[in-house]
Amino acid sequence: MRKFEIPDVETFIAAIQDEITGRPEGRYFHRLHVILHVLQGASSYEAAQFYGHSPRTVQYWIHRLLSHGLRGLWDKKHPGRPSKLPRSKEKKLRNEIRRSPRKLGYDQNLWDGPLLSHHLKEHYGITLSIRQCQRLFHRLGFTLQRPRRQAHEADPLKQEEFKKNSTDG
Repeated sequence: MRKFEIPDVETFIAAIQDEITGRPEGRYFHRLHVILHVLQGASSYEAAQFYGHSPRTVQYWIHRLLSHGLRGLWDKKHPGRPSKLPRSKEKKLRNEIRRSPRKLGYDQNLWDGPLLSHHLKEHYGITLSIRQCQRLFHRLGFTLQRPRRQAHEADPLKQEEFKKNSTDG
């Protein structure tokens, strides 16, 4: 049988590795293949070298299989760091963000990361970076929207006429 000529092999390798490592079921099936290789007679060192892992990792997976069965090869949940803002205060904050910042005594019309960071520090005693505040907006279901600027001397009729006669579409 002749060998396949595959163009751009590195791209395919990277894409397949991303598929395997990027999904929980991909990692699970990959672990099954590695352990199957060991069960068919390869040492953990040979399987590790063949599949690109450390021997200790392969031994760890075998231990998980023996102690917990096949379900031991699934990834565990990674909860991450707990939020500084308790869930009990999220509803109150969401209601405050729905209101204009001016109604809460601030000098601007729109909420943004720096203002939310300041508000959390002053009213909740919580210090969050601007980027974390932007993430908090999204977690609470808000999106950052800015009004389009318009020159005060612009003539809306001339603008509309320009749009109609524009050749750009």
